[in-house]
Amino acid sequence: MSAAPHAPPPEAVPPGLTALVHRPAEGPPALLFLLFHGHGQDEEAMQPLLRALAAEYPQAAVLSLRAPHPVDAAPGEAAPRGWQFFSRRELDDENRELRVRAQLPGFIDTVRRLQQHFGVPWTHTALAGFSQGGIVALDAVQQEPRLAGRVLAFGARHVLPLTHAPEDTTVHLFHGMQDTVIPYQLPVMSARALIGFGGDVTADILPDLRHELHPQLIDKALYQLRHFLPQRLWREALADAPQDRPAPGSAGG
Repeated sequence: MSAAPHAPPPEAVPPGLTALVHRPAEGPPALLFLLFHGHGQDEEAMQPLLRALAAEYPQAAVLSLRAPHPVDAAPGEAAPRGWQFFSRRELDDENRELRVRAQLPGFIDTVRRLQQHFGVPWTHTALAGFSQGGIVALDAVQQEPRLAGRVLAFGARHVLPLTHAPEDTTVHLFHGMQDTVIPYQLPVMSARALIGFGGDVTADILPDLRHELHPQLIDKALYQLRHFLPQRLWREALADAPQDRPAPGSAGG
């Protein structure tokens, strides 16, 4: 059984961040998983995924990070609990895009700071998010080249228009067909668009699941991490493979 995540000592994360942290028992981390929760939640909400990743990858640093802003209350209402990347008050398609764009510089900076802090390159970094956390992760890799090798998005979608696939970043989408917060058709459309741009993408859409970080979706994520080989690794493997050349005078293949 893996050790439970713990409130980190001050040096566990850079200043200004709050996170649950799992570190390797010995030695520096070989992988970095950064987890981002949904609206109105906190870092505790991603514990099921944190525990699963820590058990599967004991040499990884796995962090569940608190979103940067407290949930805002309507005028005259008591302040609700929880944290958010962007406000859902009076949210519509136009201001949703503006609000997501406004969060990307800070989000990208956080990822870069943590990569430097743990000494893990972008190729060995995975961003995993549920709902708002997944939205910001998906759109961040669209805006910032070589931010992470993989994105695991649960119950999430792209908000910014898709004009290309992120270079050398694999996008994994996990969704429930009964999700009424973010209909499953939206990540399916994203997957088709990314494939059309030549990107690496998988989409696991499961029946009977709602807007939740369900254990079945976590199991699907672990399966994709184990078995899906990104194009970048295929290219590296082919480059390192011996080149068989036909003997002079032979017909070859």
